[in-house]
Amino acid sequence: MASPTRPGHSKRATRTKARKRAVDILFESELRGLDPLSTLNVRTEDADPPVREFTADLVRGICEHRVEIDRRIGEHLASGWTLPRIPRVDRAVLRMAVYEIGWTEVPPKVAVAEAVSLVEDLSTDDSPKFVNGVLGSVLGED
Repeated sequence: MASPTRPGHSKRATRTKARKRAVDILFESELRGLDPLSTLNVRTEDADPPVREFTADLVRGICEHRVEIDRRIGEHLASGWTLPRIPRVDRAVLRMAVYEIGWTEVPPKVAVAEAVSLVEDLSTDDSPKFVNGVLGSVLGED
């Protein structure tokens, strides 16, 4: 017998995977010195599984608002920290979360929780606390 799932659980899991894919695209683009939209187009053409629309929306939105996103992140870094000093994965996750907080209907607490969860899986031991702190500060300005 199949185990029951909570309402909305499948959608949340799908969005979590889409966020991970968006971070992968942002990370790869930065690592290779490519435009994230170009990387998205390549990944969309040869993707198996296909790139979800939510992933594409995230990447496009981050690119469209990148200057403002980076400004907001930079304003909330501790003294001595700059955007280039942040590990690439953390930078990609922060950009995604700040985009979701500022330009989408995603509840801010969901954006923060998803960001922290991603860096727990993908980055350093110190990253969850760091990302949570920066995003908490960003939320405090709104």
